[in-house]
Amino acid sequence: MTGTLIGYARCSTDRQDLTAQRQELAGLGVAPERIYLDKGLTGTNRARPGLDQAMAAVRKGDTLVVLKLDRLARSVPDARHIADELQEKGVKLALGRTIHDPEDPMGKMFFNILATFAEFEADLIRMRTREGMAIARAKGKLRGKQPKLSQKQQKELCRMHATGEYSIGDLAGVFAVSRPTVYRTLNRAAASS
Repeated sequence: MTGTLIGYARCSTDRQDLTAQRQELAGLGVAPERIYLDKGLTGTNRARPGLDQAMAAVRKGDTLVVLKLDRLARSVPDARHIADELQEKGVKLALGRTIHDPEDPMGKMFFNILATFAEFEADLIRMRTREGMAIARAKGKLRGKQPKLSQKQQKELCRMHATGEYSIGDLAGVFAVSRPTVYRTLNRAAASS
């Protein structure tokens, strides 16, 4: 690999850790200050600050290093777009220790196969999530967002509002909630009575 090595690492949730990816990138020769990160962002979302910074940091002759293609993109069009953008800049793409050569028909085919598997895996994750949510909903465990105020607080808010002594802003301040939350609470109480 020639030029400067720029690393990129990503994990999909805030609970995951990027330490292992950082260490592997360092093992491939990427300086720690040249590793750009995205934590808690899915690869299907192209709007990723760390990726944008990595793409802005690479110059002609540099190499963008990612451990696996699914860290870079989770769809075939997105992977192709990023690879094409790098090629236009004169930047190489390294998947681990392997340099992607867009001019080599076998390399191009292999890249597209990896992108297809990354997209397939993302589709499977979405499908499993929907199935899990449907099961939880059927069991009554998935009820949507819960009200910010307890039942007792909601009753007290309505009682205070009914006195006419408190404005919506006053009630929001007393209960430490937003004005829309106060309106929603009052509307729910009116609808249920």
